[in-house]
Amino acid sequence: MAAKYWLLWCVFFWLGYQPVTAQELYVVANTSQPLELSREQVRNLYMGASLGYDLTPVALPVSHRLRSVFNTRVIGLAENRIQSYWAQMKFTGRRTPPLEMDSEAALTRYLQETPGAVGYISGAAGVPDKLTLIYHSGY
Repeated sequence: MAAKYWLLWCVFFWLGYQPVTAQELYVVANTSQPLELSREQVRNLYMGASLGYDLTPVALPVSHRLRSVFNTRVIGLAENRIQSYWAQMKFTGRRTPPLEMDSEAALTRYLQETPGAVGYISGAAGVPDKLTLIYHSGY
């Protein structure tokens, strides 16, 4: 039995396994001015609240691993709770959910081309050109 666990550990190590909670997360924006937001401000922005800045949140699809990391660390809710919240907001006409991009590359391109757009990306590659780091969630 112990040999199985040891073998599993070796396979994960060999494949470069990185648990979801160990991924570095950047929230970046296309803004001409330096801006820093708290976790709560980022959460509120992604839940439809206005922060007094001209910012538009953009998200990754539900199936994307980084979205799970973002929801866990920043929003603090499971995906089904977030979907339920947005169903209520859309039904009552009060708020609309963030625009969704198909991939992290598409999201990054959209952010670079759209002033005021805000999105979350993996911190592995650093902050892309034309974007400003506004929130960082490390390990």
